[in-house]
Amino acid sequence: EVQLVESGGGLVQTGGSLRLSCALSGVTLADSVIGWFRQAPGKEREGVSAINSPHGSTYYADAVKGRFTISGDSAKNTVHLQMNSLKPEDTAVYYCAAGHALAWSLTDEYNYWGQGTEVTVSS
Repeated sequence: EVQLVESGGGLVQTGGSLRLSCALSGVTLADSVIGWFRQAPGKEREGVSAINSPHGSTYYADAVKGRFTISGDSAKNTVHLQMNSLKPEDTAVYYCAAGHALAWSLTDEYNYWGQGTEVTVSS
């Protein structure tokens, strides 16, 4: 059974930092692209970042480049998303997903999803 469990969300002030984690079971960093997505109220789910460990590649949405960093811990089968310089517009539920994504930012490219963790950035 595949499970993805996110953690690390919370309430933070503008300019603050949070570190999200996605614990994987049933899939590994070696065989899947792991993506982070977010969905704000009333908006569509959008791709934030992804890591393709076999290719040694990471990807970021323009809105988070330079502020967010994705990393993988193969020993713990966990993916982290370090979020710095947070803005109110980063407020959303953040989801991690796993799949053999060729286009990292498209939700249809992912087969498995976590339950989400909520991030709120106050102004």
